[in-house]
Formats: sequence, structure tokens, C-alpha cells
Amino acid sequence: MARAYEECERRAREHYENFPVASRFLPRAMRPHIAAIYAFARTADDYADEPGMAKEERLRLLDAWARQLAAAGSGRESGSGRESRELFTASPDSRNSRPDPIFVALGQTIRECRLPVTLFEDLLSAFRQDVTTTRYDTWESVLDYCRRSANPVGRLVLRVGGYDDARLDAQSDAVCTALQLANFWQDLSRDWAIGRLYVPRADRISAGACEEDVAEKRMTPEWRRVMGVMVQRTRALFAAGRGVCDGVTGRLRWELRLTWLGGSRILDKLERHDFDVFNHRPTIGKGDIPGLIRDAVIWR
Repeated sequence: MARAYEECERRAREHYENFPVASRFLPRAMRPHIAAIYAFARTADDYADEPGMAKEERLRLLDAWARQLAAAGSGRESGSGRESRELFTASPDSRNSRPDPIFVALGQTIRECRLPVTLFEDLLSAFRQDVTTTRYDTWESVLDYCRRSANPVGRLVLRVGGYDDARLDAQSDAVCTALQLANFWQDLSRDWAIGRLYVPRADRISAGACEEDVAEKRMTPEWRRVMGVMVQRTRALFAAGRGVCDGVTGRLRWELRLTWLGGSRILDKLERHDFDVFNHRPTIGKGDIPGLIRDAVIWR
């Protein structure tokens, strides 16, 4: 079991993105569980994004991941320490091999923290959608995707932290959706390179923004207009969810504050460079850390 959690933490460290994972601000008891959740989601997301792999193969890998989730969620994998070396090298899509170490740890986390398996299933449904869907007609369809691709992560973090509260869930959903959207806007060019565009078609048409300009990496006035609308809506979601950062206590409060501030800082940088993500992709770097910590301290 210890080796399984260590493997999850290693994979989480390799894929650090907008969600801080198992950081020093989290309570120590939470870190292995958060790493297991993140390793599960990050690996499945990698399957959905695997370059050069046919859609059918990516869906097959996700189906196999779902079978291992079902086994872990039902408690069929005891994780009692009898796992052999093969457990750490098993193929993710083999029905007969030992489970991926992620599921040894995840099964324990699900049982210990009483996590709803449906939240993990929602994540997998979003990853499958990434394989089959490359455009979105409306803002509502983008939000529905975020409901399954991002919001489960926040709810799982709350459950691991010991919180099961409808108000906090709703606030967390708003923040997680905002974080997902901020990632879409900063990665407009990168997503285009793998065939995806998350800016809704209705808003692009309304602003007169053409896909051809993204293909040519031109940030036109029309695209600046529609990106401004996207960022404004995203800021409203950050504002709606801000209360979750005060609804928890201890180290988790600091973790959520920094997460909220980091996502908001991405939007600041987008606006500072007039949304030109082709030449200035906004990221959070070491130079931002002192300011984020300062803002977390003077939060109110």
C-alpha cells in the first residue's frame, strides 16, 4: 500500500498543473489521498490526449481504466500488501493482470474517505468526451463539460478534508469550473493543435471570430472581443465560489486560497497581454509566489 501511494505521488509531481497537488499547504493526512485522486484523473486524461493514437484505442484504454475503477470502488482489490512486482508494471488494459498501483491506493482512499465512485465516473465521462467532441455550440454545453471534468475534483478534495456540505459543494463547483475555463483560455493555441476548441460557437459567431485566425495564430479584434467575454464570465464564477476558501479551516483553507488566487492571476495575465495567447501564454511561475502568498495572508 505504501508503495502504491508513493507511485501516485510520483505521477502527480510529474504532471503538476493548475490544481496544486499534495502540496505542503495541505494537511499531511490528506496528501496521499489527493495524490491518488490526481494520479487517477491525470492518467486517464493522458489517455484521452494521447497523440498519434486512434480514437478507438484511446476509448479502449479509458474503458479499461473504468473497469479498474469499478473493481477498486467495489473493494475487490484489498491492497493488503500481497501485491507482487507485476502490480507496478501491469498493462492498464489487461483484464487478467494485477491492477495499476493507482487503483491499489485509490481503492483504499475511496473506502477510508467514503468517496462517491460516481464522481470518478463523471471524470471518465468527460475524458471520453474529449476523445469524441472537439467543438461546443453553447456556453451551457461548455459548463456541462466542466461539471464533469473539473467539479468532481473539488468535491473529492472536500470529502477527503472531512467536508460534506451542499453549500461548500456549490461554491467549490464554481471555482473548479472557473479553473477549468482559465485553463481553456490560456491553452487556446495548444488545444487547437490537438483539434479542440472550447470557445462556444455561438459566442464566436456573435463576435465575428473565425477559426482560421486561430489556425494562423492571429489574435484579431474579434477574438479579443470574444476572449474578453470568456474571461468576464470566468471571473464571475471565481467570485461566486470564493466563499469555499473561507468555509474550510486549517491548512486546506490556505491551499484553496492559493488555488483561487492562482487561477485569478492567469486571467490577470491574459488581460495584461490583451489575450494574445499565441505570443504570451500566461502561467504561474516562481516570481508569482510571493505575491500569491501575500494576497492569501491579506485575504479579507
